Amino acid sequence: MRDRLRIATRESALALWQAQAVATALRQAHRGLEVELVPMTTRGDQILDRPLADIGGKGLFLKALEVAMLEGAAELAVHSMKDVPAQLDPEFILISVLPRHDPSDALVCNKYRSIVELPAGACVASSSLRRQIQLKQLRPDLQAVDVRGNVNTRLAKLDAEQFDAMILACAGLERLGIGQRVAARLGAPHWLPAVGQGALAVEYVGANQDLAQLLAPLIDGPTQIAITAERAMNRVLEGSCEVPIAAWASIDGARLTLHGAVGDMRAGKMLTAVAQGTTSAPDELGARVGAALLAQGARAVLGQRS
Repeated sequence: MRDRLRIATRESALALWQAQAVATALRQAHRGLEVELVPMTTRGDQILDRPLADIGGKGLFLKALEVAMLEGAAELAVHSMKDVPAQLDPEFILISVLPRHDPSDALVCNKYRSIVELPAGACVASSSLRRQIQLKQLRPDLQAVDVRGNVNTRLAKLDAEQFDAMILACAGLERLGIGQRVAARLGAPHWLPAVGQGALAVEYVGANQDLAQLLAPLIDGPTQIAITAERAMNRVLEGSCEVPIAAWASIDGARLTLHGAVGDMRAGKMLTAVAQGTTSAPDELGARVGAALLAQGARAVLGQRS
């Protein structure tokens, strides 16, 4: 078994926190294992003057890390699961590790404590089309605007009063130790998160079969089941991170419930579907919810641009 691993990661504070969490768990699971972080900048981090959907989506955050693994500079890469496209190149394996954090979104605002309290015409920043559509569905009078940059950069813009409020992921804020910035928690099923939001992903080259054994102790069963269902739905939709798709899987005993949604950008609303299945067949449940959304016309709206 290997005695040393290198983890490719983006250089943002949140990405480094996530990679370090995986590194710590690996060291605890395998006494004597050396784990090193290999921070790097991706194209998604470099291009900040355009909406992410216009430059190729969140998959841009993965490519540099995947190249590092193929070239032998790292054995693993750690991602936010919500940033991982539905389909990976065939040479890579993806697993969910560690228990899922809160998948909810967060309203961040220095003056108001809820979306309802925001004044008419208030400007709310988010880089996510999914969040923008759900916001407009609740409050058509609000202005949804794009914002790029890491969490601290975005918060600095809010504090400089460039916006009235902002929507971010609860998990990211809490992982960075700034959970107090959450003015209101936007939770499922009334407000749906991104596919895989709150979960951590580890990616590796499938040819390195021994890595599966090293990573096995890090897999959290309920999290893996929920993420499998959500990503199965996303694959049926052929969704990318450039389009507004939402999903939330919850477990109650052996029962698995999956809520899914696709944003109709022109109509300013979400097409929604929900179904129940068993924890033993998360892929099947994800496929059913994806098919239900396609039956409502999801294929047509997935190609829209606002």
